[in-house]
Amino acid sequence: MKLLSSHPLIRSTIFAAALLAGLAACQKNDASAGQTTPKLDDIAQQASQKLDQAASYVGAQVDAAKATAQQNLGAAASGPTINLSPSDLASQAQANLQGAASATNAAVNKAVGSTGAGLESAGRKLQQWSSEASTNSQSAPSDAGDAQKQMDK
Repeated sequence: MKLLSSHPLIRSTIFAAALLAGLAACQKNDASAGQTTPKLDDIAQQASQKLDQAASYVGAQVDAAKATAQQNLGAAASGPTINLSPSDLASQAQANLQGAASATNAAVNKAVGSTGAGLESAGRKLQQWSSEASTNSQSAPSDAGDAQKQMDK
């Protein structure tokens, strides 16, 4: 879409509309006198011509867009046909299922690998904790015995 300044016809139309608005305001003020100047009549006539040109331009653009749309519709209607043979559909469905199965298998393998690594790590931590707990429980009675000896003194 081009800017407003690059369309002289639209600029002229806007100018003509503004001129007509000004003329209408002047005619309200001069209505009591009942006279309009010949210069204002000329300006009003020019504005009317510009509006007619603008309407013609817009009409031509609409007609061109309509023709293009009809051509595109015609081209789309004469496009390739779709063949729906059962064997083609079956082979396509089978290929889609195989692709889905392959993707699912890869996702399951990844999940199993992640779970296995997580369980292995948790097992090591549990063994470490168990080992530390047994070491602490074996040293605790000797500490208790030392405490008893200290109390006996």
